[in-house]
Amino acid sequence: METLLLAIFTTIFIATLLNIIFKRRNISHILGYILTGTIISYLFNFNTMKIISLDLVGEFGIVFLMFTIGLELSIEKIKKMKETLLINGALQLFLSVLIFFPLAYYAFQLDIVSAIIISLAFSLSSTAIVLPYLKDSKDIYTPYGKKTLGILIFQDISVIPILLLITFLSYGVSGSSDLSIVMVIIKTILALIFIVIFILYIGDKIVDAVLRFAGDTRVEEIFLGAIFAIVLGMAILMHSIGFTYSLGAFIAGVLIADTKYAIKVESDILSYKDLLLSIFFFSVGTKIDIIYLVSNLHMVLFIFILVGLLKVGIVYLIIKRKSDTNISMKTALALGQIGGFSFIIFDLAASNQLITQEMANFLFLITFVSMLVTPFILNNIYKLSSYFEKEFYESDVITPINKKDHIIIVGFGTLGRAVAKELHKKGIDFIIISDNLKHVLLARRINFLAYFGHLNKQPVMESLKVEESSSIIITMQSEHTKELISKAVIAYHNNANIIIKVDRDEEWKHYENIKNIDFIDSNYELSSRLVELSLQYKNT
Repeated sequence: METLLLAIFTTIFIATLLNIIFKRRNISHILGYILTGTIISYLFNFNTMKIISLDLVGEFGIVFLMFTIGLELSIEKIKKMKETLLINGALQLFLSVLIFFPLAYYAFQLDIVSAIIISLAFSLSSTAIVLPYLKDSKDIYTPYGKKTLGILIFQDISVIPILLLITFLSYGVSGSSDLSIVMVIIKTILALIFIVIFILYIGDKIVDAVLRFAGDTRVEEIFLGAIFAIVLGMAILMHSIGFTYSLGAFIAGVLIADTKYAIKVESDILSYKDLLLSIFFFSVGTKIDIIYLVSNLHMVLFIFILVGLLKVGIVYLIIKRKSDTNISMKTALALGQIGGFSFIIFDLAASNQLITQEMANFLFLITFVSMLVTPFILNNIYKLSSYFEKEFYESDVITPINKKDHIIIVGFGTLGRAVAKELHKKGIDFIIISDNLKHVLLARRINFLAYFGHLNKQPVMESLKVEESSSIIITMQSEHTKELISKAVIAYHNNANIIIKVDRDEEWKHYENIKNIDFIDSNYELSSRLVELSLQYKNT
């Protein structure tokens, strides 16, 4: 009991420490959980034993991951993204398998089943790492971000037929039936047709009725219980007719996505999904053999580089059909890694004796190295793509302006727009800098001079001639961002005049004694204006 408690404490401590370090360097927390599992497996010999409970909880993590993916895939959303999702996504998966399969079968002399599984798994990229980066960097609004998102969503959908294929392949291996590859594919297609019919004509009515009944009670516990009942019930139903638990959860998500309860369900289930998913990646980490990795590093790196280059080349050629070099290269770099779903595919294939456990462990290492390198590629994606071609959407690359005594507006949200409108009305020269491309495009549409970037970076301050500006108005809402920008500007130009809106007394006190910073207390200004308006009605 004491050893178990010590293991739990050590796990939580290491995971927290690693994720704090990774967060500061914009590295995915998934890698933190995988590394924690690897470290703990050596400290407590987890890698020498089969932990059934850990694998079981980890499987529930996969179930809820598939459920949340289903939640994001309403039929309407798929229709709107049919070009980037269906065409680009289908081409990427098809061409990747077309190249990886013969490579595995002929060059590496693997059997046909292993070659199919590996080619499908290597075709997938990491939604769990790439999507948070796109959202945090606001690149999700750029052309390359939208194309990347479309392909990622298609890959997530493709996991379902891949898992079905592995399930049917396992029947032939176990000897329960003499299924040929053609029959397996036919059975997979028939299963998908059944699933589509179930989603369109039966399941949506059942799910909507259950959620409506639970919602009418106005009791959070009952509504949450209804969500779990739908997810687990659908998972058990699909498993009982020969499919995977994950497929059932995915169907449950798709069914709920088209109801009015989708947003609430997603927010209610998020913390549970993240917790269970972290346990899954921790369990993956326990299977990473560092000693084996070091001794076979040359082979792991060779396959990782080979797969990465091929995927980058495939995606680049697909996107280049209708886009320029820069967009194509950034999309290709963002999707060049092997994704986290590959862990699930290899684990399922090994448990069904489709591949050996030794091969699965080797493939785990390749996937792990690929995911480890991905954050560094994403954080430098503009720099890497700029070697091929530069374009407007590149963040922080701004041609130096020729201005003096101008005002710099940082941010173009509601407040930034109001400030720009007032300055424009008065005929005062100003420029806008924002880290939200959507806002930059909006400003340019109304003929304002706006740039996509971050003012806390020295090349940006040099290009926008901060030292020549009359003042800098920071309109951002985030306290952290306001402090980051103001400190960077003062460090660059000590006599810069900065104006900031503050919302709290603590924030007001923080800026009170800092040189060259003027601030507007939004609460004080608003209260003064309210009193001023109320007094005009006094004694009338």
